[in-house]
Amino acid sequence: MDFTFDDQQLAFRDAIRKFLMVEAAPEWLREIWETHSGRSAELRGKLADQGLTALSVPEEFGGIGQNDLDWILVHQELGYYAIPDSLTDTAYLGVYLLKKMPSDVALKRKWLPLIAEGRARIAVGHPLNPLVADAEMADLLLLHFDGEVHALTQDRVRLTLNPSIDMSRRLYRIEWTPTRETRVCPASAGRDLWDGVLNRGALAVAAQLLGLTHRMLDLGVDHAAQRKQFGKPVGTFQAVKHHLADVAVKAEFTEPVVHRAAYAVSQELPQRAAFVSQAKLAAGEAARLAARRSLQVHGAMGYTWEADLQMFMKRAWALDNAYGDRIFHKQRVATLVLGEGATLGPGETFAGRCDKPLKGIHHG
Repeated sequence: MDFTFDDQQLAFRDAIRKFLMVEAAPEWLREIWETHSGRSAELRGKLADQGLTALSVPEEFGGIGQNDLDWILVHQELGYYAIPDSLTDTAYLGVYLLKKMPSDVALKRKWLPLIAEGRARIAVGHPLNPLVADAEMADLLLLHFDGEVHALTQDRVRLTLNPSIDMSRRLYRIEWTPTRETRVCPASAGRDLWDGVLNRGALAVAAQLLGLTHRMLDLGVDHAAQRKQFGKPVGTFQAVKHHLADVAVKAEFTEPVVHRAAYAVSQELPQRAAFVSQAKLAAGEAARLAARRSLQVHGAMGYTWEADLQMFMKRAWALDNAYGDRIFHKQRVATLVLGEGATLGPGETFAGRCDKPLKGIHHG
């Protein structure tokens, strides 16, 4: 079997990469960070023009109708460039909640086309995240209460900003009152939806952490090539090479784990929760190693505001606990690995699913 991405998916990723390379330079990111909202309406419009806000919106609501596998490469690029935007919550998690709701067609008809056009921001409040990102700018807030899904507008919530080590994040504590009018999905169906949000949120974070790992590695390599000691670049010293090589190996082994988790989520495999948790753990470990080793290569200046590295390190540290910390995800993996009757090994990875065609992935 060949589980590589197809030409169309790779071409889309390359287009997004070229777009972000031009539009998301580090000096521009710093300017956005220092604004009150930390967000750029201009960037959101350009992301919409690239088709990102419409990526998973169903075609009947003006979207492209793609799935989790199409998002995974996009999230890696968003991580690599540390994009400060609520794109994931809006166009990935928010769309998932809206389109999977068993009823409330009016809510879908109102919000899904607006999301596809890039004219609406959605904030998603999962119980694993006590602070809700981008709540102040959200046109609609989808919040959890005892398994239910509640949809609220700004006039129904009270927000308190909570500072983050990552200045690209805008996190808020939300005070609100659940009512019959705000409830758009009962707990009977909502619990499964929130489980889906958890898996997709953790998957998106894992992919972004992988992108951040590659960016911090690149920054370390660039600095090692430019900085000189004893008349030659520090990158020629064996100890520095080993530091950076360790990161490259860790990233290489993390990537297929993240991609397998995306496959499991898109196909709703029974083991998808454990696969997502493994991806989140592996990506978090890779990002922490990349931050530490690149900081060492940079010397004492790597953490200063003037150094680009600090932007990506802080984002990686902040994302590491989003949608579940390490303890939570280790427990989910342990349930699979140490559970009674656990079936492990290469033959079980895609067992019973190999005959099912996978959109966008070659089978040979």
